[in-house]
Amino acid sequence: MADELKGKRIAVLFSEGVEQVELTEPVDAVRKAGAEVDLVSLEKGEVQMFNHLDKGDTIEAELGVSDADPSDYDGLVLPGGVANPDHLRTEEGAVRFVRGFFEQDKPVGVICHGPWTLIEADVVRGRTLTSWPSLQTDLRNAGATWVDEEVHVDNGLVTSRNPDDLPAFCAKIVEEFAEGRHEQHVAGTGAANA
Repeated sequence: MADELKGKRIAVLFSEGVEQVELTEPVDAVRKAGAEVDLVSLEKGEVQMFNHLDKGDTIEAELGVSDADPSDYDGLVLPGGVANPDHLRTEEGAVRFVRGFFEQDKPVGVICHGPWTLIEADVVRGRTLTSWPSLQTDLRNAGATWVDEEVHVDNGLVTSRNPDDLPAFCAKIVEEFAEGRHEQHVAGTGAANA
């Protein structure tokens, strides 16, 4: 893991309540692989991370999502935590940003509760993915097939269940980001970039 991602730029989208280790470990992994990483939140500035339900460290979001464009990136990471994706899925700009990666066939890594944002972006229909177990009904209702696996890859979409899966998740996102764009797979993502 030295230069697989040299010359690649990866966005990490998160908000208040993000699970700290699900943010920091993927960021470290893609940086160690040579990628440039932009930390994107609902607004630029300090964001509170959590260790499950306890406050963790804060981290500086370098960009607000309204100032970020999926076209500028080679991949996206969506960390989990319960509050984080719940905030993201209610913000139209965040949902549009996420949808843009799928419309452009770019690889995306999502862990834990992160798929809630994918459901809101209407990009899971016809896909197979894993998540925190409590999301399986939501994912099935949105047209996805849910599996209980440490890491699952579906045409550039990398998903994992929880922090215990981070080693496999981090290795697989590096691999998928290095591979690059994927043929469009998901039905229902024909909405224009707006």
